[in-house]
Amino acid sequence: MKTIKFLTMIILVIGLSNYVTAQCLPFGVNHSTTNGVAPVDKMVNYQVDIFQGRCWLTQNLGADVQATAKNDIDPAAAGWYWQFNRRQGYTHDGASRTPDSFWTTIIDENSDWLSTNDPCTRELGEEWRIPTYTEWRAADRWWWNSTYAYNSKLKLHAAGFLYSSSGELMYRGQWGAYWSSTQWVYGSSGRYLYIQRGASHMTATLKSAGQSIRCLK
Repeated sequence: MKTIKFLTMIILVIGLSNYVTAQCLPFGVNHSTTNGVAPVDKMVNYQVDIFQGRCWLTQNLGADVQATAKNDIDPAAAGWYWQFNRRQGYTHDGASRTPDSFWTTIIDENSDWLSTNDPCTRELGEEWRIPTYTEWRAADRWWWNSTYAYNSKLKLHAAGFLYSSSGELMYRGQWGAYWSSTQWVYGSSGRYLYIQRGASHMTATLKSAGQSIRCLK
């Protein structure tokens, strides 16, 4: 009887593993500016991998390619940037921001990132979303520093960020800033994963900063 139960458990585990693998396949998305999320129209082929039992993108939302190094400065690898709990994404080629419209300098609202505003959900489908603070923190415990973060399955790199008061591109190739969907104790700040040089940890910043997004399913 014990042998049968043990074999049954093995079969269930293998079946679950195969199911998860089948859900984590590469796919393409035709991004369009018409829905108020994508900053430009383009087709992106997304790579996906299994990390901590979930499907994760292995490139930033809006990125044409995976980063080739932890300090990659290629705009094609950087992808797009978002302010906290805002649908509209921004791209920056190093010289100018698109869309180059009014930049919200103050966001102070007592709310986590709403599912109706989640760019992952709106661009990739209902099963996709921004990681929570708890999920990012659990992932960060595997890395400890920027080298491990980049060498992991997720290929996280220093894509830089958009300055909260102006939308100006800052520190691409030096800092990485990845939003979680969780706000901090104050309505003006949100939690995010911070990568700099040899460091990687969870912290908080103003919601008006434009930061990278990595999606999971």
